[in-house]
Amino acid sequence: MANANEETQGMGIRLLKKGQKGLIHALFSRFGVILLLFLVQVAILFSVFMWFRDLQPYISVLMTIFAVGMVLYLLNSRFDPTAKITWLVIIMLMPVFGAFLLWFTKSEIGHRLIKGRVDQISGQAKDYIPQNPEVMQRLEQENPGVRALARYVGRSGCHPVFDDTAVTYFPVGEKKWEEMLRQLERAQRYIFLEYFIVDEGLMWGKVLEVLARKVAEGVEVRLMIDGFCEFTTLSHNYPEKLKKLGIKCKLFAPLTPFVSTHYNYRDHRKILVIDGHTAFTGGVNLADEYINYKMKFGHWKDTAVMLQGQAARSFALMFLEMWGIEEKELEFERFLSDASVFGREERALGYVMPYGDCPLDEERVGERVYMDILNRAHKYVHIMTPYLILDGEMETALKFAAERGVDVKLILPGIPDKRAAYALAKSHYRSLLDSGVRIYEYTPGFVHAKLFVSDDREGVVGTINLDYRSLYHHFECAAYLYGAPCLTDMEADYQATLKQCREVTRETLKAEPWTRKMMGYIMKAVAPLL
Repeated sequence: MANANEETQGMGIRLLKKGQKGLIHALFSRFGVILLLFLVQVAILFSVFMWFRDLQPYISVLMTIFAVGMVLYLLNSRFDPTAKITWLVIIMLMPVFGAFLLWFTKSEIGHRLIKGRVDQISGQAKDYIPQNPEVMQRLEQENPGVRALARYVGRSGCHPVFDDTAVTYFPVGEKKWEEMLRQLERAQRYIFLEYFIVDEGLMWGKVLEVLARKVAEGVEVRLMIDGFCEFTTLSHNYPEKLKKLGIKCKLFAPLTPFVSTHYNYRDHRKILVIDGHTAFTGGVNLADEYINYKMKFGHWKDTAVMLQGQAARSFALMFLEMWGIEEKELEFERFLSDASVFGREERALGYVMPYGDCPLDEERVGERVYMDILNRAHKYVHIMTPYLILDGEMETALKFAAERGVDVKLILPGIPDKRAAYALAKSHYRSLLDSGVRIYEYTPGFVHAKLFVSDDREGVVGTINLDYRSLYHHFECAAYLYGAPCLTDMEADYQATLKQCREVTRETLKAEPWTRKMMGYIMKAVAPLL
């Protein structure tokens, strides 16, 4: 058995060695083929539109009528007001192409089947982890507003509130990584991992060594990675490599040459569940920049939480829902039926509500939770987010809270990872400042944390950014906390981070390069499409 374990670990270590991919290799790889086929499709569509260009003098009147009709349609649609403006601009500039793009977006080509499957799974999982009515009664007595929020979140899936779960807060990715390695060593039954980014290096290498050893001990290990990693960090056959170690691996929505709206919806979640009693979530992916072993944009500021108790089952359920999309049989009963193995049963201080957000339904759970916190706040709401691409509702909620006298503070990156997103964020600054929102930029580097903390009594740590991608187009997850002791740690970390920030003022905005301002103005017109 010892030799088998050593061999298994050796295979895991060998997987860490990443081959060099040059331009020639990329062009003739699967990526090159997919890119070529995609460009062929674009060229065909462009040729069709160019062919009709010769008929333009004869159909100009029809085009005008068509454009007016599209405008009326948009004004009466259920689109978010900010998205309506974007589509109006596109339709007025390019009526035919814009209408085709709008139809393509709304037609749900490519994800109707997955939407049906997600709805089916959600229906079966709706009450799989029943809500303890006594917990809700106590919550109603302590804070009816939070009870109402829990009722809303429960509409979107199986998201009960727990009072028997201890929560540990991690102010940086390094701390989360150290603890997750310790917890992985204790696994006896199963390990579930679901991450947006996995990249070969020190962080993932150490985790993989533990996973390989645990598989050899009989622990079931499953890994779900967003399919975009196939083009950015991992080889297309990486799942097959992991299978040689005994690890079950899936890519969510891997990219193919064919145009589809399905690829607009990414799995942005970060979930680790161990035996159903311990779970991690937050902003930290499995790559070296998240533990500051590799510097990309200065110091990487991130956050995470560990749940120990019954609430970890909710994250196991979220994982199994995503894993089951392409499976014939769901496995809720196998992994969630025996509550005796899930650790602590005693009361803990405070309440925990894990929840997910699905882009395929009509509920914007992530955004609504954030807005509810803003609307109920009395003293302060302190926020960290890497991106600030706001719709009208979220911007209004931030401004209204500040105008009510609530201390609303935002910490954003000082060193951006995306220039366009950075410029677009700054396009919101002046309006927010005018309402009393205070904005800070983290001078040591990049903020990737997704954190809300309010009034020393409630907060959120998860994967949900303040941008359209997270709020509208991604599968997301988070842990809502009320009265938990770790909220004190979250606020203390926020205050410590503020000391490393520069405050944004009207004077600093005036000093911004005109090119960045112009980019922000231009990008704002298409922000909902980013």
